[in-house]
Amino acid sequence: MIQDKTIGNRIFDTVNYTLLLLIALVCVLPFIYVLAVSFTSPAEVAKGGLILWPKEWSLASYRYIFSTNTLVRSMLVSIYITVLGTMINLIFTSLMAYPLAKPRLRGRQTILLAVLFTMLFGGGMIPTYFVVKALHLTNTLWSLMIPGAISAFNLIVLKNFFQQIPDGLEDSARIDGCNDVGVLFRIVLPLSLPAMATFGLFYAVGHWNQFFNAILYINDNTKWPIQVLLREVVILASSSIGDSSIDSTEIQPLTIRMAVIVFATIPILLVYPFLQKHFAKGVMLGSVKG
Repeated sequence: MIQDKTIGNRIFDTVNYTLLLLIALVCVLPFIYVLAVSFTSPAEVAKGGLILWPKEWSLASYRYIFSTNTLVRSMLVSIYITVLGTMINLIFTSLMAYPLAKPRLRGRQTILLAVLFTMLFGGGMIPTYFVVKALHLTNTLWSLMIPGAISAFNLIVLKNFFQQIPDGLEDSARIDGCNDVGVLFRIVLPLSLPAMATFGLFYAVGHWNQFFNAILYINDNTKWPIQVLLREVVILASSSIGDSSIDSTEIQPLTIRMAVIVFATIPILLVYPFLQKHFAKGVMLGSVKG
């Protein structure tokens, strides 16, 4: 029989729930503020104050940012980088993690030490730039996908995940005539979908949020991802993305910045709920066994 909670336990639960609620509000309120300001009329925003619900609804800021194809073009660039870059990340990480998971691989420990070394020490921004330039990747979208094709941390965790797959499954596949590539794509990867979904989302969020590499390697503003354009709007207070035929005196720079932030955040928020359930299973299964 389950005993009733003591007064101490009830107080402890109440304090925990209260703290969690406060933390949740601290995390959610900025998003509510950004969303509310983006739909608020410029006149109401000009009055100042904290806005959590628009008193005067307006789509003027969204009409302004969509008056040209600049924002849409940057969004398409980010989607292209995120989708193709994530595929490259998963393919290269899987192809390297699978052989490293096999003790029969010669030089396995040396390669693992080299991977661990990259987690502690990096070449730096300038040497990396010279490498990218020497490979003729500057001013191309490949410069945002190829240099970070493999994450050392994700590689090690995925290797540990592969090690937990029973050898009997792979042996049975080899008896049926599969080679190592066939075993990887027909047996190992289908059994690793939770881990692949987890690391795929990690990679996708990284590609979606990157802007520093784009600033370093890309000079053509038509190839800027959405985060670089967002930086121009938020940090530099740029208001040149709209059409000059729109009366800018009726537009508040703050509402424009908030509208761009909302537009840049929505796609990744739509993808996250579908993969969030794989987080605990995918990461924990690959991190328990070393």
